[in-house]
Amino acid sequence: MSYSPQAARARLSAIAAPSLEAVAARAPAGDHVLNPTLEWGADATLKDAAVLIPVVLRQPEVTVLLTTRTAHLSSHAGQVAFPGGRVDAGDASPIAAALREADEEIGLGADHIEPLGYLDLYLSNSGYRIAPVIALVRPGFSLTPNPDEVENTFEVPLSFLMNPANHVMTSRFWKGLDRHYYEMPYDGHRIWGVTAGIIRRFWERMQQG
Repeated sequence: MSYSPQAARARLSAIAAPSLEAVAARAPAGDHVLNPTLEWGADATLKDAAVLIPVVLRQPEVTVLLTTRTAHLSSHAGQVAFPGGRVDAGDASPIAAALREADEEIGLGADHIEPLGYLDLYLSNSGYRIAPVIALVRPGFSLTPNPDEVENTFEVPLSFLMNPANHVMTSRFWKGLDRHYYEMPYDGHRIWGVTAGIIRRFWERMQQG
């Protein structure tokens, strides 16, 4: 199923939660869903982060904008990611943090972005409680990736990411255990880990309404 800008706006507006309180009432997504034996710290020790899920209103079909992290980063080097990062003390909300990070990482200005609300929280095994922000992005923007953080950017049709046939369950041996996760290979890009996990929950919400 392809998504026109009009169809995407209607569907995403329906699933986006208007507040963190609304998503806090739901069971969070996270690495633990596929790996219940992973060890977790106390909830109070989780660090708050936010990512932007930028749905670009392309014609005739909308896309999702993703980044590839630079190879020299100390964590998650070379991985595909949404724009985002830690919520700073000066951020008014996770939405504000996601908008700030998108500007800092790839030069995507807030004047092109229309935040719709939140997807379910995602808990990562690296100790973050991530608030994914669903947003519409008006075409016509010009990106300037920060070379210290981002190697490149690319877009994936929303229809590809929302097709479960493209969600490949795989595993690897990690810290003495088989760790399971999703991969979504696309045009030479390996979408996996937290990013793929968030996309999988995105797909689940799209099915549930």
